[in-house]
Amino acid sequence: MSVEHAEEITGDGEGEPTATAAAVTAAVRYYSVAPGVRLNVRSGPSTSYGVVRVLPEGARVPIYCQTPGQTISGPYGTTNVWDNIDDGQYISDAYVYTGSDGYVAGRCG
Repeated sequence: MSVEHAEEITGDGEGEPTATAAAVTAAVRYYSVAPGVRLNVRSGPSTSYGVVRVLPEGARVPIYCQTPGQTISGPYGTTNVWDNIDDGQYISDAYVYTGSDGYVAGRCG
């Protein structure tokens, strides 16, 4: 999933609200990675996938969608939920403070 650009959403002329690209972009929430952690970002929802980059300490990430994968234990519990933070980039939800033990975004599809 990519969010490189956002298109304007217009109403149907029947009083439906119009959303601008800025409003659509503002709807993406960012979440904090566990303090003191440099987190591997992988190309899929498991440690068997390659590392595509490493997030620095103090990183905040968008979660575009979530998918089940390998079960991981981290600072925020044990979970099989993986967060998609960019095209082909996944991190274990066990390292992201979302305030929930479950899904906070739609399933990746």
